This record gives sequence, C-alpha cells and structure tokens, in this order.
Amino acid sequence: MTTDRAYALFEARQRERGIDLEQVMQKLSALQIETPSWGYGDSGTRFKVFRQAGVPRNPFEKLEDAAVVHRLTGICPSVAIHIPWDKVDDYAKLKAHAEGLGLRIGAVNPNLFQDDDYKFGSVTNVDARIRRKAVDHLLECAAIAKEVGSNVLSLWFADGTNYPGQGDFRQRRRWLHEALAELYQALGPDMRMLIEYKFFEPAFYHTDLADWGMAYTAAIKLGPKAQVLVDTGHHAQGTNVEHIVAVLLDEGKLGGFHFNSRKYADDDLIVGAHNPYELFLIFYQIVAAMAADDPAVRACAEHIAYMIDQSHCIEPKIPAMIRSVQNVQTQYAKALLINLEEVKDFQQRNDVLGAEEAVRRAFETDVTPLLIAWREARGLPADPMQAYKQSGYAEKILARGVGGASW
Repeated sequence: MTTDRAYALFEARQRERGIDLEQVMQKLSALQIETPSWGYGDSGTRFKVFRQAGVPRNPFEKLEDAAVVHRLTGICPSVAIHIPWDKVDDYAKLKAHAEGLGLRIGAVNPNLFQDDDYKFGSVTNVDARIRRKAVDHLLECAAIAKEVGSNVLSLWFADGTNYPGQGDFRQRRRWLHEALAELYQALGPDMRMLIEYKFFEPAFYHTDLADWGMAYTAAIKLGPKAQVLVDTGHHAQGTNVEHIVAVLLDEGKLGGFHFNSRKYADDDLIVGAHNPYELFLIFYQIVAAMAADDPAVRACAEHIAYMIDQSHCIEPKIPAMIRSVQNVQTQYAKALLINLEEVKDFQQRNDVLGAEEAVRRAFETDVTPLLIAWREARGLPADPMQAYKQSGYAEKILARGVGGASW
C-alpha cells in the first residue's frame, strides 16, 4: 500500500471516531524531547562500562551526535548537560557550538554522587564542610545555566542511608530543604528547578527524596519556580505512575520527565522497551490535562520538560537515542487519538468496559501512517533509523577511536 493510500485510510478511520487530525498534527509538532549528553558518551552500569568505538571524546562531540538525532527526528532541539561530566573552560563557546548545530543547551544537571566526599551524603552529610561543598556545586550549576542560556536545573540526590540509626531522618530533611532554598534564591526570574525522586538505590534503607510526595512537599515550600520531575524508572514495581502524573498536573507541580524504562531495579533501558502501555497512559493523562477546564492545569500540561535519561550500555549510542525518541513520539501520537468526550460519556454512565475500550483502542492503533505523513510534511526521513544507517555517520565517527568521554 502506498504511503498516501495508507494515510488516507488512517484519516478516514479517525474521522469516523471524531478525531481532528489537524489538531493532532499541531500537537505532534509542539512536542520537543531533550536528549542527554551522557547518553552519547561511554557509560553503563555500576559493574562495568563497555567502551565503544566512535563515542564522543568531549562535550562538543556529544553535541554533534545529538544534532544528528535532531536532524533525523525533528523534535530534539536541546541537549541536557551534566556537571562536571560536561565541564569546559568556555561555556560561551559550548553554547555557540550548540547553536551552530541548530541546538540549544537544555537542563543543567549537578553531580552530587561521585565525589568521595559524598560517600555518606552531599547536602545531607553530617559534615558541614561537605554540605557547603555540595551547595556551592549547586550554585555553580545555576551560574552555568545562566551562561549557556538554560532555564532548567534538574536535581537528583543520591543521599540516603543503608542501615537503621545511620542518620537522623528529620535533621537530614532540614539540611536538604536548606540547600534547596539557597539554590532557589539563586535562580533567575525565568528559571525553574525540577526536583527528582527515587525510592531506593544507591541507598538501601532510606532515601532522602524517596517519592513524589517528598519532592512535592519540597517544591511547595520553595515556591512557583520549583516543580517535581518524574523519572519513569524510579518507582516500585506496580506503582501507578500515571496517577502520580495526574495529581501533579492537578496541583500545577509537574515540571518534567526523565524518560527511560525498567524491568527490575534500574532505569537505564530504552523508554517504552518493557511497558509501552504505561508510557501511553502517562500521555493520556497529559493529553486530558491539555483539554481541562482549569487554565492552570492546561498551562502545567503545556510546559512540561520532556527529557530522556538513559545511559546505553550495550546498545550503540545514536541508534538507541533515535529509538527512544521514536518510542516517546509514538505513544504520544496514540494518546492524541483518544476521544476524550467519548471516554467522559462512558465514565458518566459507569460503563467500565466502554471507557476502557475507548482508551485501549487508541493504544492499539497503528500510527505509522500518521507519523510518516507528519515527517514527510516537514522534510524529514520517513524512517529515521533507516536514514541513520544509510547516512554513513556511524562509519565516519569511528575515526574517534575507542575510549571517549565517560563518567
């Protein structure tokens, strides 16, 4: 079947279901997904980093690889950086390099978990000298963000304890909030800080920011420039992540996502690899919020920072990133095909199976014709992965050798 014929049939079916495809196309065009610099470099699990040929040797080459992903997908115009992994002597030069590639620097991520001083915590360490060192690093990252034109600080703390009695929960909480408050005061008027949480690992007894409620409480204390960041891999098995998303949207405190996937206890697999339905249901809540009567809820849904946080260990870096981006775009496209009025009608009549069917039908829809039409209308390759394989870029970067930039 030809591409035009496939899209014509797709369009006819969606029209029958009451879906406005012009509006769907507009929302697809508004979607932007930030890729992480560390996803292009040598990285991996805590057990072993398998070094690959051709990976970037510095932050400038990471941006060059990210530009390839953006050029092929059309929806990845920004790149998150991690300090000190991406530390350079001249940030104006790094910013200019990004802009020359058609990119911008996105979220700045502090690193408060790899220095030996942070063995027993960073901002929650009992040693005041180490707490000061950690806060100074946060302030350094805020200054870097201003220099590169970023308006987002993405914050994750590995702080926690392994044994009962090892730390004072309430005292550590106060130290954490004091550190966040000092950083908050350093933010520019258009900046925001996204507070991430993780229920365990690397700490195994307690984590100082263990769940969305703790992150939300901290954000509420700080003010409107503080919001919660949801990492799709940072939850206990069986957690209803889409419910968390809905609550944070209703409170106006959903700031962003770190997209990835998990099977058991870590979060570095390609997003949507193990539970694409969960990713779809997350987007269902976001799409519903975009159509909410409450303007504050709509505004929150329309200003979410979508970011990928993956460290590809055994996968080739650039194709893995392309796959991640495509998976996110695919599930978002499917969520846009939910007839919200139809679902609402079933809900009002307590028609459980009718409502479930209306949602599931969109998930089971093949959106390939829609995405191909969207890409072709923008001069993008119909199949970004195939286009990358044929581009010769993978062979070109082999000249970099083995042993690129790593953690």
